[in-house]
Amino acid sequence: MVRILNYINGELIPAVSGEWLDNYNPAEGRVYSQIPDSNEKDIEEAVTSAKKAFPSWSTMPMSERSDILLKIAEGIDREFEALAKAESDDNGKPLKLAKTIDIPRASANMRFFATAILHFESQAHQTDQLAVNYTTRTPLGVVGCISPWNLPLYLFTWKIAPALAAGCTVVAKPSELTPMTAYLFSKICKEAGLPAGVLNIVHGLGSKAGQAIIEHPEIVGISFTGGTTTGKRIAATAAPMFKKLSLELGGKNPNIIFADCDFEQAVSTSIYSSFSNQGEICLCGSRILVERSVYDRFVEEFIKRTKKLSVGDPADEETRVGALVSEEHMNKVLSYIELAKAEGGKVMSGGERVVVRGRCEMGYFVAPTIILGLNQQCRTNQEEIFGPVVTIMPFDTEEEVIEFANSTAFGLSATIWTENLKKAHRVSHQLKSGIIWVNCWLLRDLRTPFGGMKQSGVGREGGWEALRFFTEQKNICIKL
Repeated sequence: MVRILNYINGELIPAVSGEWLDNYNPAEGRVYSQIPDSNEKDIEEAVTSAKKAFPSWSTMPMSERSDILLKIAEGIDREFEALAKAESDDNGKPLKLAKTIDIPRASANMRFFATAILHFESQAHQTDQLAVNYTTRTPLGVVGCISPWNLPLYLFTWKIAPALAAGCTVVAKPSELTPMTAYLFSKICKEAGLPAGVLNIVHGLGSKAGQAIIEHPEIVGISFTGGTTTGKRIAATAAPMFKKLSLELGGKNPNIIFADCDFEQAVSTSIYSSFSNQGEICLCGSRILVERSVYDRFVEEFIKRTKKLSVGDPADEETRVGALVSEEHMNKVLSYIELAKAEGGKVMSGGERVVVRGRCEMGYFVAPTIILGLNQQCRTNQEEIFGPVVTIMPFDTEEEVIEFANSTAFGLSATIWTENLKKAHRVSHQLKSGIIWVNCWLLRDLRTPFGGMKQSGVGREGGWEALRFFTEQKNICIKL
């Protein structure tokens, strides 16, 4: 059995405790590797290593940092097949999805930030004839990056790439549920010549290793992606310590279908935005709001196409819906389906665990589920389920759908389908979501900021916003 190792000070080592945690392949429902059960002692070693590496890494010419990050991107490309398989084995997602989204975007993250730092621009202001003010940005220091399990390598690199590019040194913790790609990534970093201590990857539980990162006084910034409940705990610990925080949290995203939409495009993309990655994407449109005049037509077509989605072995090229990440999470999703029924919802498709014959017969599969007949204020429509479950509801007016869309505590993303340009602008400006897609979904430009409103988080990631997060700003005024 493979034993995953921590990556501290440029070396692959076990946890100080010598203890291990089981890592499950969710499609098979069995243990296939083990990870270090790290604690505050491992984090202390990682911080010491990162502090030692910071002076030389932070002052290294940007072109040299860029070259190293580009070599890491090349390593991701070179190990593409192994990384995609590891992502699928760890997460339960279809291998095809890992190959088309997760691994290519991980490589793109490294390349984008490696080249972005070569185009840094500072500001200068002349104050009449009295003085010149200019602004500089310097690396923040040792930072903590904690990434989730749903898009393991994609979101891991999404955090560490800008941190490393900005000149910070990093103590990172991938999810204990999906550690394998981060382990393979640590080997890629060694081969690329990343100096020892610049990136430290510590595996283990959030309650032990993750909490130790948040509490450590010499980690001056925290970038976290995950659930809103965990985000609140992180903020409660880190804010009194005046750490810089970026929290990308949960979503309960509306997908708004107006009658004047391109119907075919709206249906086909809504299938994708509802059930991609088994619905385990914080940006999935889990509440579909349909204008009443096309409601019946949309529901009929959406149900018909959903029932054709192949649930099965992630290694199968025809599979579109794989396994949920763990048995615990599967049971949570199934409990929400039962809650929806108790709240008066009608399950039109799915709603049950799926048994996949062969090697995956013990896997954690749930059929794509469509629920009708619920009101906006029920728990099913207010709480993040994070699985292949969507509700569909009709609306009559533009004002009504805006009220519906904004009715939850979350505000991460929203999707609008309309061919009316004025309506698209008008509705977009009234939605309380940090990301709005019009006639598309998950179309990303890495130069743009990324993040949510309300309980979907604080701060912005992506592009220049991410580089700014990992730096400190200083103004220098020189009298003429």
